[in-house]
Formats: sequence, C-alpha cells, structure tokens
Amino acid sequence: MDITDKLSFSHKDRKDLYDYVESHGTVRKDEARRSLNMEPGAFGVHMTILRREGYIREVGDRLQIAYQEEAPREYESGGLSFVIRTAREDDQEDLTRTIREVAEEGDYFEAETVADVLDHEEVLIRHNEVRSRIFFVACVGDDDEVAGWVHLDLPETEFLAHTAVLTVGLRDEYRGHGIGSDLLERGVEWAREHGFEKLYNSVPETNQRAIDFLEGHGWETEAVRKHHYRIDGEYVDEVMMAVDLSD
Repeated sequence: MDITDKLSFSHKDRKDLYDYVESHGTVRKDEARRSLNMEPGAFGVHMTILRREGYIREVGDRLQIAYQEEAPREYESGGLSFVIRTAREDDQEDLTRTIREVAEEGDYFEAETVADVLDHEEVLIRHNEVRSRIFFVACVGDDDEVAGWVHLDLPETEFLAHTAVLTVGLRDEYRGHGIGSDLLERGVEWAREHGFEKLYNSVPETNQRAIDFLEGHGWETEAVRKHHYRIDGEYVDEVMMAVDLSD
C-alpha cells in the first residue's frame, strides 16, 4: 500500500481493524482482537484479507499498516557515510528527540508542532481518511542514529490534496556535509513522484538560517503574517514559504 492510496474496505470490521492498527502504529494481535471484541475466527479472516490486500502486515506477534517503504539510499560526504530511508515505527523516540533538538535551537515552530503530535499520538506513519504523513530519516553510524529528517504532512481533503506541508531539519553536529540538502531533495522528489504540485513550510522571521536554506533550494516567500508569533514577549512575523513542483 502506498501512503497516498485511497482506502476502501468491503466490510466494517475490516475497516475497524485497519483503523485500530493505523492509530496505534504497532499493536499486538491479541490486543487488537480483544479491543475490537472480535471472535478469533472472524479476526483471523479479516486479518488475512487485510494482509492480502496490502493494508496491514505482521511483524512477529504484532500488526502494522503495510505502507510502502522506499529503498534506502547511501551517501558519503567529507568522510561521513549516511543513509536516507523511510522512517520506521521503532525510530519514533530517536526521531522525536532529534526534531525537538533542532526546533528549540532555531525557533522552528512547525517542527516543534510535529514533535508534539508524535508525543501525543505515539505513531510515526499515518494513513487514514483525513490525513496521512510520512518521514524519511538520515541515519549515521553502526547504531543507525537519526541525524535528521524530512517530513511530509498530506491532507486527504480534496481541495488540498495537491499540496503538502514539509518540515526538514538536521542536528548541529552533522551539518556541513550536505545531509540537509539531500533530505530536502528526497522529500521534494517523493512529493513530485506522487503527484503533489506544491509544498509549504513556515518559519519565524528570526530563523534566517532556515529561510536562506529554503531559498537556496528554490523556495519562495509567498506571504508574511505580521506579528504571528510572540517570542520572549516580542512579536515576530511568520514567513510562509512554498515551492511549486509543477514548473
């Protein structure tokens, strides 16, 4: 299942099972069955059909939604090797910590909001009838440490379905190797390949590094919301940036 596929279920219980797994990220099979109050036989049938149709997958004794994982890409720059891959549910703690670290140092409130949502939902990848999201992470070292991320928030509403909100960030100690640019390019490439026409990102005017970074990759300022933020008692404008993928 691709994260942009339309969802369609021929039985209410199968939709309930998918929704339960989707909202929990990773869930034990027996927990899902008990929570949904399904008979073992019926649960087994619904799970088999959802697995066959590509909606869920089994990972040991647990269930996850079966989103399509992109092939990892290997890079090397200035003696540093890293991999950019689709994020997995077990990346959540490391990824959330990375997002908060980057957000706090540079007044990156869009990213801070993403971290808050991850903490609240305790799920990385989402794909439901209202909204979907996907992350790519840059990982370094033998322990697969998350150095940075690019995230795409994908509204399912028809009149916004051609757009997505992107956040991207990189921990300070890994800057200077082009990882941030590779992450951004990976997110933009994925969006273009999946038919998105426009990407958005918003930052406070005080985050000049982020503004310069996006402008350097072809993003433009579309609007400025005056005094949108209040930081340490001072009002700060929001710079609303976008890149047109249809050009």
